[in-house]
Amino acid sequence: MSSKELDFASRAVFYAPEPESQSISYPIYMSANFQYAGDIYDQIVAGARKEVNIYSRCGNPTEYKLEEHMAQLTGADACLATASGMAAISHALFGILKAGDHIVTDLTTYSSTHEFFDHRIGDFGITVSFVDTTDPVQVERAFTDKTKVLYFEALANPTMKVPPMRKLVKLAHSRGIVVICDNTFASPAVCQPHAFGVDVVVESATKFIGGHNDAVGGIITLKSEILPKDWLEDVRWNTLNKLGAPLSPFNAWLLLRGAQTLALRLEKQCANAAALARFLEGHDKVKRVFYPGLPSHPNHASAKEQLRNFGAMLSFQVESEEHGVRLLKRLKLCSFAASLGGLRTTTQMPGTMAFLDIPSQERQAMGIVDGLVRFSVGIEHADDIIADVAQAIDQMHVEV
Repeated sequence: MSSKELDFASRAVFYAPEPESQSISYPIYMSANFQYAGDIYDQIVAGARKEVNIYSRCGNPTEYKLEEHMAQLTGADACLATASGMAAISHALFGILKAGDHIVTDLTTYSSTHEFFDHRIGDFGITVSFVDTTDPVQVERAFTDKTKVLYFEALANPTMKVPPMRKLVKLAHSRGIVVICDNTFASPAVCQPHAFGVDVVVESATKFIGGHNDAVGGIITLKSEILPKDWLEDVRWNTLNKLGAPLSPFNAWLLLRGAQTLALRLEKQCANAAALARFLEGHDKVKRVFYPGLPSHPNHASAKEQLRNFGAMLSFQVESEEHGVRLLKRLKLCSFAASLGGLRTTTQMPGTMAFLDIPSQERQAMGIVDGLVRFSVGIEHADDIIADVAQAIDQMHVEV
């Protein structure tokens, strides 16, 4: 039976054993260096790269196994692992762009992504236009003859916007523009952007792919008729290898292990998130809930088309930032923390945490309003999550 015939859950669990030892759990090759025995030196001189082990900044067998597994799990033709999600984003972009090029991106993206676009990438002579990518008309108007990349998130952080991928891909590809999608908030278990024509998908594997808040890493996957088939290997050797953001062998092993339970974890997390979203939408102290599985979500139709499930991420708005902070400080089961995608429910105030360095007026334009609370819903029992949130909401008007 080929992997294409298997359900996603089976493909997540299965990979072939390590050939020499037949180990079901792939080994960790904790080596920075490799001996050029036999004819390895001659192969390298003749042009061999990934076929032989050279140096772990150039690639490592454990990393290669993660890349192979993630490529088949995401429906991609190739994958490149990186040291972090931001390394995946920056390396994907620098593998395409040069001075004078132009990007169109959504105004609402992860804070570090937004800041990278807003004032760092300009140092390299690249210009950026910010639009609402849920509106294809805005996207099309922003394209110029210098536009090389359209960039958006499958589920926007933290407002949960869902851009219409098919329409955006059609617009971009008609002009030869490469489409890059950050799938971190969804994960491959919830969304498969390559199935909608997206050329390059980036993910912070630190989040749902790893799933245990114990390893940092990123992945870039490729399935494109615009970019060359060997584009990711070019990125490996001419961008990653030169800028120096390889994934460590131990983290590659942890992420590979985490990916095996991705389907199982997300099934539970999505169910819990949907239950919490319904509870919050009916609460009189909650002003608004942002969850693509709710019919009230403005992009619910796109979400139904593009998402296998509606995800484990949600946001909701309470009366003020102060009320939101009090709410989070009173949580007992759920964790008040910076990251997301792990087994435990984790929460934050995006406006005064991840997006703190972005000016207030700009945050408002991004939809990051005062009192916006973000939840990454875990695998705890749904009733216990809801009870914890309920008691915290009931006390958020009282000073801690």
